[in-house]
Amino acid sequence: MSADGSTNPFKYFLAGGFGGVCTVLVGHPLDTIKVRLQTMPPAQLGKIPIYNGAWDCAVKTIKREGFFGLYKGMAAPITGVAPIFAISFLGFGLGKKMFSSTGDKKENLTPSRLFCAGAFSGIFTAIIMVPGERIKCILQVQELGNQKYDGPISVIKNLYTEGGIKSLYKGTCATLLRDIPACGVYFTTYELLVRYQKNNNSEGLINTIFAGGMAGILNWLIAMPADVLKSRLQIAPEGMYPRGIRDVFAKLYKEEGLKALYAGVTPVMLRAFPANAACFLGVELGLKGLDFVFPPKNNKSLEIN
Repeated sequence: MSADGSTNPFKYFLAGGFGGVCTVLVGHPLDTIKVRLQTMPPAQLGKIPIYNGAWDCAVKTIKREGFFGLYKGMAAPITGVAPIFAISFLGFGLGKKMFSSTGDKKENLTPSRLFCAGAFSGIFTAIIMVPGERIKCILQVQELGNQKYDGPISVIKNLYTEGGIKSLYKGTCATLLRDIPACGVYFTTYELLVRYQKNNNSEGLINTIFAGGMAGILNWLIAMPADVLKSRLQIAPEGMYPRGIRDVFAKLYKEEGLKALYAGVTPVMLRAFPANAACFLGVELGLKGLDFVFPPKNNKSLEIN
Protein backbone atom coordinates (compact mmCIF):
# COMPACT_ATOMS: atom_id res chain seq x y z
CA MET A 1 0.00 0.00 0.00
CA SER A 2 1.62 3.21 -1.08
CA ALA A 3 0.62 6.43 -2.66
CA ASP A 4 1.60 7.48 -6.13
CA GLY A 5 3.20 10.84 -6.84
CA SER A 6 -0.14 12.67 -7.06
CA THR A 7 -1.44 11.51 -3.70
CA ASN A 8 -1.65 13.96 -0.85
CA PRO A 9 -0.12 12.19 2.18
CA PHE A 10 -2.66 13.90 4.44
CA LYS A 11 -5.47 12.14 2.56
CA TYR A 12 -3.79 8.80 3.12
CA PHE A 13 -3.42 9.59 6.80
CA LEU A 14 -7.16 10.31 7.14
CA ALA A 15 -8.31 7.46 4.89
CA GLY A 16 -5.94 5.01 6.57
CA GLY A 17 -7.24 6.08 9.98
CA PHE A 18 -10.83 5.56 8.85
CA GLY A 19 -9.91 2.12 7.50
CA GLY A 20 -8.31 1.28 10.83
CA VAL A 21 -11.43 2.33 12.74
CA CYS A 22 -13.50 0.07 10.47
CA THR A 23 -11.09 -2.77 11.21
CA VAL A 24 -11.50 -2.34 14.97
CA LEU A 25 -15.29 -2.02 14.83
CA VAL A 26 -15.65 -5.21 12.81
CA GLY A 27 -12.89 -7.25 14.41
CA HIS A 28 -12.76 -6.27 18.09
CA PRO A 29 -15.36 -8.76 19.45
CA LEU A 30 -13.41 -11.68 17.98
CA ASP A 31 -10.18 -10.11 19.20
CA THR A 32 -11.58 -10.10 22.74
CA ILE A 33 -12.43 -13.79 22.44
CA LYS A 34 -8.94 -14.47 21.08
CA VAL A 35 -7.22 -12.72 24.00
CA ARG A 36 -9.39 -14.50 26.59
CA LEU A 37 -8.62 -17.88 25.05
CA GLN A 38 -4.92 -17.07 24.80
CA THR A 39 -4.61 -15.96 28.40
CA MET A 40 -6.90 -18.34 30.31
CA PRO A 41 -5.03 -20.63 32.73
CA PRO A 42 -4.65 -24.28 31.70
CA ALA A 43 -7.40 -26.55 33.00
CA GLN A 44 -6.42 -28.55 36.07
CA LEU A 45 -6.89 -32.30 36.14
CA GLY A 46 -10.51 -33.21 36.72
CA LYS A 47 -11.75 -29.63 36.28
CA ILE A 48 -13.58 -28.03 33.38
CA PRO A 49 -11.63 -25.29 31.54
CA ILE A 50 -12.94 -21.74 31.77
CA TYR A 51 -13.85 -21.78 28.06
CA ASN A 52 -14.37 -24.76 25.76
CA GLY A 53 -13.44 -22.88 22.59
CA ALA A 54 -14.38 -19.66 20.81
CA TRP A 55 -18.16 -20.16 20.77
CA ASP A 56 -18.28 -21.04 24.46
CA CYS A 57 -16.19 -17.97 25.27
CA ALA A 58 -18.51 -15.72 23.26
CA VAL A 59 -21.66 -17.15 24.86
CA LYS A 60 -20.29 -16.89 28.40
CA THR A 61 -19.00 -13.35 27.84
CA ILE A 62 -22.33 -12.11 26.49
CA LYS A 63 -24.27 -13.93 29.24
CA ARG A 64 -22.17 -12.45 32.05
CA GLU A 65 -21.29 -9.03 30.64
CA GLY A 66 -23.74 -8.34 27.83
CA PHE A 67 -22.95 -7.98 24.13
CA PHE A 68 -20.75 -4.94 24.73
CA GLY A 69 -18.54 -7.07 26.94
CA LEU A 70 -17.03 -8.19 23.62
CA TYR A 71 -16.00 -4.57 22.99
CA LYS A 72 -13.97 -4.19 26.19
CA GLY A 73 -10.68 -2.40 25.68
CA MET A 74 -11.72 -0.98 22.30
CA ALA A 75 -10.92 2.63 23.19
CA ALA A 76 -7.17 2.02 23.21
CA PRO A 77 -6.86 0.51 19.70
CA ILE A 78 -9.33 3.00 18.18
CA THR A 79 -7.30 5.90 19.60
CA GLY A 80 -4.14 4.52 18.04
CA VAL A 81 -5.34 3.23 14.67
CA ALA A 82 -5.02 6.47 12.67
CA PRO A 83 -1.35 7.10 13.49
CA ILE A 84 -0.58 3.36 13.35
CA PHE A 85 -2.01 3.00 9.85
CA ALA A 86 -0.45 6.27 8.70
CA ILE A 87 2.98 5.20 9.96
CA SER A 88 2.52 1.72 8.51
CA PHE A 89 1.74 3.17 5.07
CA LEU A 90 4.71 5.50 5.37
CA GLY A 91 7.02 2.69 6.50
CA PHE A 92 6.02 0.46 3.60
CA GLY A 93 6.49 3.30 1.11
CA LEU A 94 9.96 4.01 2.49
CA GLY A 95 10.72 0.28 2.52
CA LYS A 96 9.73 -0.08 -1.14
CA LYS A 97 12.05 2.76 -2.05
CA MET A 98 14.84 1.40 0.16
CA PHE A 99 14.70 -2.11 -1.32
CA SER A 100 14.13 -0.98 -4.90
CA SER A 101 17.02 -1.58 -7.28
CA THR A 102 16.36 1.81 -8.89
CA GLY A 103 15.26 3.79 -5.83
CA ASP A 104 11.75 4.14 -7.29
CA LYS A 105 8.99 3.08 -4.88
CA LYS A 106 6.64 2.47 -7.85
CA GLU A 107 8.89 -0.27 -9.21
CA ASN A 108 7.37 -3.77 -9.28
CA LEU A 109 9.55 -5.35 -6.63
CA THR A 110 10.30 -9.07 -6.47
CA PRO A 111 8.45 -10.98 -3.74
CA SER A 112 11.57 -11.11 -1.57
CA ARG A 113 12.07 -7.33 -1.84
CA LEU A 114 8.38 -6.75 -1.14
CA PHE A 115 8.71 -8.91 1.97
CA CYS A 116 11.69 -6.86 3.18
CA ALA A 117 9.78 -3.61 2.57
CA GLY A 118 6.74 -4.92 4.44
CA ALA A 119 8.89 -6.23 7.30
CA PHE A 120 10.53 -2.80 7.53
CA SER A 121 7.09 -1.22 8.04
CA GLY A 122 6.50 -3.52 11.02
CA ILE A 123 9.23 -1.72 12.97
CA PHE A 124 7.56 1.68 12.57
CA THR A 125 4.31 1.01 14.40
CA ALA A 126 5.67 -0.56 17.61
CA ILE A 127 6.17 2.78 19.43
CA ILE A 128 2.44 3.53 19.23
CA MET A 129 1.09 -0.03 19.15
CA VAL A 130 2.72 -1.61 22.22
CA PRO A 131 1.14 0.57 24.95
CA GLY A 132 -2.26 0.41 23.23
CA GLU A 133 -2.16 -3.37 22.97
CA ARG A 134 -1.03 -3.74 26.58
CA ILE A 135 -3.95 -1.62 27.76
CA LYS A 136 -6.37 -3.44 25.44
CA CYS A 137 -5.33 -6.92 26.61
CA ILE A 138 -5.56 -5.98 30.31
CA LEU A 139 -9.08 -4.61 29.86
CA GLN A 140 -10.21 -7.52 27.68
CA VAL A 141 -9.43 -10.17 30.29
CA GLN A 142 -11.33 -8.36 33.03
CA GLU A 143 -14.66 -9.95 33.86
CA LEU A 144 -17.71 -8.20 35.26
CA GLY A 145 -17.66 -8.10 39.05
CA ASN A 146 -13.89 -8.54 39.19
CA GLN A 147 -12.73 -5.28 37.67
CA LYS A 148 -9.53 -3.64 38.81
CA TYR A 149 -9.63 -0.91 36.17
CA ASP A 150 -12.39 1.49 35.10
CA GLY A 151 -10.96 2.09 31.63
CA PRO A 152 -7.80 2.95 29.65
CA ILE A 153 -6.83 5.96 31.80
CA SER A 154 -7.10 3.86 34.95
CA VAL A 155 -4.81 1.22 33.40
CA ILE A 156 -2.24 3.82 32.31
CA LYS A 157 -2.10 5.39 35.78
CA ASN A 158 -1.73 2.04 37.50
CA LEU A 159 0.94 0.71 35.13
CA TYR A 160 2.91 3.95 35.31
CA THR A 161 2.76 3.89 39.12
CA GLU A 162 3.93 0.28 39.23
CA GLY A 163 6.70 0.42 36.65
CA GLY A 164 6.87 3.75 34.87
CA ILE A 165 7.06 4.09 31.08
CA LYS A 166 8.86 0.74 30.89
CA SER A 167 5.73 -1.01 32.15
CA LEU A 168 3.61 0.55 29.39
CA TYR A 169 6.05 -0.83 26.82
CA LYS A 170 6.07 -4.34 28.22
CA GLY A 171 5.90 -6.75 25.28
CA THR A 172 7.85 -4.62 22.79
CA CYS A 173 10.16 -7.45 21.73
CA ALA A 174 7.21 -9.83 21.38
CA THR A 175 5.36 -7.25 19.28
CA LEU A 176 8.35 -6.82 16.96
CA LEU A 177 8.75 -10.60 16.76
CA ARG A 178 5.13 -10.75 15.66
CA ASP A 179 4.90 -7.73 13.36
CA ILE A 180 8.17 -7.79 11.40
CA PRO A 181 7.56 -11.14 9.63
CA ALA A 182 3.76 -10.77 9.67
CA CYS A 183 3.86 -7.34 8.00
CA GLY A 184 6.27 -8.73 5.42
CA VAL A 185 3.79 -11.47 4.55
CA TYR A 186 0.82 -9.08 4.72
CA PHE A 187 2.10 -6.47 2.29
CA THR A 188 3.65 -9.05 -0.04
CA THR A 189 0.38 -10.98 -0.30
CA TYR A 190 -1.66 -7.85 -0.91
CA GLU A 191 0.67 -6.38 -3.53
CA LEU A 192 1.05 -9.65 -5.45
CA LEU A 193 -2.71 -10.28 -5.50
CA VAL A 194 -3.43 -6.74 -6.69
CA ARG A 195 -0.69 -7.08 -9.33
CA TYR A 196 -2.16 -10.40 -10.50
CA GLN A 197 -5.63 -8.87 -10.77
CA LYS A 198 -4.31 -5.96 -12.81
CA ASN A 199 -2.46 -8.29 -15.16
CA ASN A 200 -5.73 -10.16 -15.73
CA ASN A 201 -7.75 -6.95 -16.19
CA SER A 202 -9.71 -7.72 -13.04
CA GLU A 203 -9.83 -4.62 -10.85
CA GLY A 204 -12.46 -3.15 -8.58
CA LEU A 205 -13.72 -2.93 -5.02
CA ILE A 206 -14.44 -6.67 -4.65
CA ASN A 207 -10.93 -7.57 -5.75
CA THR A 208 -9.43 -5.03 -3.35
CA ILE A 209 -11.46 -6.52 -0.50
CA PHE A 210 -10.42 -10.05 -1.50
CA ALA A 211 -6.73 -9.11 -1.63
CA GLY A 212 -6.91 -7.38 1.75
CA GLY A 213 -8.83 -10.24 3.35
CA MET A 214 -6.42 -12.91 2.11
CA ALA A 215 -3.48 -10.78 3.22
CA GLY A 216 -5.04 -10.62 6.68
CA ILE A 217 -5.45 -14.40 6.90
CA LEU A 218 -1.83 -15.13 5.93
CA ASN A 219 -0.64 -12.34 8.21
CA TRP A 220 -2.26 -13.99 11.25
CA LEU A 221 -1.09 -17.49 10.38
CA ILE A 222 2.43 -16.12 10.74
CA ALA A 223 1.70 -13.80 13.68
CA MET A 224 -0.22 -16.14 16.01
CA PRO A 225 2.62 -17.77 18.03
CA ALA A 226 4.28 -14.45 18.87
CA ASP A 227 0.87 -12.89 19.55
CA VAL A 228 0.06 -15.57 22.14
CA LEU A 229 3.38 -14.94 23.90
CA LYS A 230 2.80 -11.18 23.74
CA SER A 231 -0.71 -11.39 25.19
CA ARG A 232 0.40 -13.57 28.12
CA LEU A 233 3.37 -11.35 28.85
CA GLN A 234 1.33 -8.14 28.70
CA ILE A 235 -1.34 -9.24 31.19
CA ALA A 236 1.13 -10.82 33.63
CA PRO A 237 1.88 -9.11 36.97
CA GLU A 238 5.17 -7.22 37.24
CA GLY A 239 8.08 -9.58 37.86
CA MET A 240 6.29 -12.76 36.81
CA TYR A 241 8.43 -13.21 33.69
CA PRO A 242 11.83 -11.58 34.39
CA ARG A 243 13.30 -12.72 31.05
CA GLY A 244 10.28 -11.67 29.04
CA ILE A 245 8.99 -13.87 26.22
CA ARG A 246 11.68 -16.50 26.87
CA ASP A 247 10.11 -17.22 30.26
CA VAL A 248 6.60 -17.07 28.79
CA PHE A 249 7.55 -19.60 26.12
CA ALA A 250 9.28 -21.91 28.61
CA LYS A 251 6.22 -21.96 30.91
CA LEU A 252 3.79 -22.40 28.01
CA TYR A 253 5.81 -25.26 26.49
CA LYS A 254 6.20 -27.05 29.81
CA GLU A 255 2.54 -26.81 30.87
CA GLU A 256 0.60 -26.86 27.60
CA GLY A 257 2.87 -27.81 24.70
CA LEU A 258 3.46 -26.10 21.38
CA LYS A 259 -0.22 -26.31 20.39
CA ALA A 260 -0.89 -23.49 22.88
CA LEU A 261 0.95 -21.14 20.52
CA TYR A 262 -2.18 -21.25 18.38
CA ALA A 263 -4.64 -20.74 21.24
CA GLY A 264 -7.47 -18.54 19.99
CA VAL A 265 -6.76 -19.33 16.32
CA THR A 266 -10.46 -19.86 15.52
CA PRO A 267 -11.64 -16.32 16.34
CA VAL A 268 -8.46 -14.94 14.72
CA MET A 269 -9.20 -16.68 11.43
CA LEU A 270 -12.87 -15.72 11.62
CA ARG A 271 -11.83 -12.13 12.23
CA ALA A 272 -8.94 -11.86 9.76
CA PHE A 273 -10.84 -11.71 6.48
CA PRO A 274 -13.79 -9.42 7.39
CA ALA A 275 -11.63 -7.09 9.49
CA ASN A 276 -9.10 -6.57 6.74
CA ALA A 277 -11.83 -6.39 4.12
CA ALA A 278 -13.46 -3.65 6.24
CA CYS A 279 -10.11 -1.91 6.48
CA PHE A 280 -9.57 -1.73 2.71
CA LEU A 281 -13.20 -0.85 2.11
CA GLY A 282 -12.87 1.96 4.64
CA VAL A 283 -9.69 3.25 3.04
CA GLU A 284 -11.23 3.20 -0.44
CA LEU A 285 -14.38 4.99 0.74
CA GLY A 286 -12.26 7.45 2.71
CA LEU A 287 -10.16 8.30 -0.33
CA LYS A 288 -13.23 8.67 -2.55
CA GLY A 289 -14.88 10.95 0.01
CA LEU A 290 -11.77 13.09 0.36
CA ASP A 291 -11.40 13.28 -3.42
CA PHE A 292 -14.99 14.52 -3.64
CA VAL A 293 -14.44 17.21 -1.01
CA PHE A 294 -10.87 18.04 -2.05
CA PRO A 295 -10.51 17.05 -5.74
CA PRO A 296 -6.98 16.17 -6.86
CA LYS A 297 -5.47 18.91 -9.00
CA ASN A 298 -4.54 16.48 -11.76
CA ASN A 299 -8.00 14.76 -11.59
CA LYS A 300 -6.39 11.33 -11.23
CA SER A 301 -8.03 8.85 -8.92
CA LEU A 302 -6.15 7.76 -5.82
CA GLU A 303 -5.22 4.12 -5.56
CA ILE A 304 -3.97 1.91 -2.75
CA ASN A 305 -1.31 -0.04 -4.53
